[in-house]
Amino acid sequence: MAHYTASVRWQLDDGNFSQRRYSRRHQWQFDGGVSVPASSSPQVVPLPWSDPAAVDPEEAFVAALSSCHMLWFLDLAARAGWAIESYDDEASGVMAADAQGRQVMTEVTLRPVVRLAAGCERDQAALIALHHQAHEACFLANSVHTRIHCEPRFASEAA
Repeated sequence: MAHYTASVRWQLDDGNFSQRRYSRRHQWQFDGGVSVPASSSPQVVPLPWSDPAAVDPEEAFVAALSSCHMLWFLDLAARAGWAIESYDDEASGVMAADAQGRQVMTEVTLRPVVRLAAGCERDQAALIALHHQAHEACFLANSVHTRIHCEPRFASEAA
């Protein structure tokens, strides 16, 4: 069993906490030493109480799903003898009300563009199949109820 940690640190600035007029800016600290500026989304908490330059939890959720999927795809591609030069994803998420009226991330769409090395020929069906395997293996995709769509393309198709 693996165990993961993250530290989240916030401190009141000169705002008024009881009136909910305070900065939501905070820091995420990870065990490798990386510190990430974080905040609530300006779509959830208006400026100036949010920091649009910081990462918000909703963006991080989408990025984490995309990253997990990519890492599995690259591993499976290497095992299958593919030669990958690059992988780019413009992932997006949709926040909407669920059946109980709660705001939830209802779906995430991954749009990976894979560039194959010269001489590595694969067809769209093989690409889709490998992405499906990556989705089935992804720890995070297996951990959430969010619908996750994957719309893969080869780099030659992306232009």
